[in-house]
Amino acid sequence: MPPRSKITALPPEVKAWLDSALVDGDFSGYEALAAELRDKGYDISKSAIHRYGQEFEDRLSALKLASQQARAVVEAAPDNEGAVNEALMRLVQEKLFQLLMAQEGQIDLPKVAKAVAELGKASVVQKKWQTEVREKARAAADAAEALVSKCGLSGNTVQQIRKMILGIAE
Repeated sequence: MPPRSKITALPPEVKAWLDSALVDGDFSGYEALAAELRDKGYDISKSAIHRYGQEFEDRLSALKLASQQARAVVEAAPDNEGAVNEALMRLVQEKLFQLLMAQEGQIDLPKVAKAVAELGKASVVQKKWQTEVREKARAAADAAEALVSKCGLSGNTVQQIRKMILGIAE
């Protein structure tokens, strides 16, 4: 097992500065970054910064790609009811369960428990959001029904308008 990177042992504010400098410098200037770290009292080679920066750049690129793809999917198939989020939560739950079964106790249980707790929180937020959208749609349907009834539309037309409004939330 390779030795642990000195960068992971940096104080959070110094690591945040390094991360920001790497992004701002477009993942270049490793010698200058090593010199600045030395000035701050940390002796980390340019090669170690380069290895860290390369991994950081790869992760950042993957996140940017995932964000672009998610944006494209949402634009191509709007998801007003959060079905994509719900499906994603279920997929992650399934993968965690498979991981638990395959590792037979050789996994970092606190990390898995934290992930499950985060999924639970996300699910609660998702359900709350769905309820709020339904309530707003119902209020809009009630207001529209009252308004069009005053205009003399038939009861059948009023009900069709109501169903159209509620159809987006139910």
